[in-house]
Amino acid sequence: MIRTRTDGDVRVVTLDRPEARNALRPADLTALREAFEPPAAGPRAPVTYLRGAGDAFCAGADLDAVAALDDPETFARRGQRVAAAIEDSPSAVVCGVDGPARGGGVELALAADVRVATPRATFAEPGVSLGLFGAWGGTVRLLRVMGEGEALDVALSGRVLDAEAALRTGLVSRVVDDPRSVADEIAAGEADALAAIKRRLRDRRDDGAQERAEAAAFADLHDAHADEIARQRER
Repeated sequence: MIRTRTDGDVRVVTLDRPEARNALRPADLTALREAFEPPAAGPRAPVTYLRGAGDAFCAGADLDAVAALDDPETFARRGQRVAAAIEDSPSAVVCGVDGPARGGGVELALAADVRVATPRATFAEPGVSLGLFGAWGGTVRLLRVMGEGEALDVALSGRVLDAEAALRTGLVSRVVDDPRSVADEIAAGEADALAAIKRRLRDRRDDGAQERAEAAAFADLHDAHADEIARQRER
């Protein structure tokens, strides 16, 4: 489900489950984390481009998997590790969103260094309709990226943002027809400068305690709303 290839100075990571709008199961999360972790040896392209196959970026967590969770806190922590791997990658990560990004898909995008949308892109955190919320670092990064007022509005309402609204709120930095072109543009810079810039701008302490609390709260809500989650999945 996770495909990788290197094209010059850009490494392309593709979420490749288009029949399910690239929804992520536990095994997919493991594979995605491994795609972003530094290799034991050998060079790494200075820029990584994250994209979704088909007509969606990512529908977030697979609802079949969510409905069947017996340890939702561990599942939340697994997703948080994926987002952390994206954020901590030595490459500059450009996320290209074409079509819908929902829930965990938004959280993957939030972990990237640069988020670029096509005019067809839409974004939403619909977890509240299930009695849940985005627990892959969403309560940390959504606030950081959008600011308190916009983050609370988006998370509490579950409303859908189109590409222009995402640009206005800071969720993306550009709306372009070809997001890959932005990855190529950034890759034209010197690799050591790109790495140094990322290290400096990503130097933060410490979100770990917030994420642990986020995972625990997600687990509590999952248990409380298990029946509703199952009904939503059936629909």
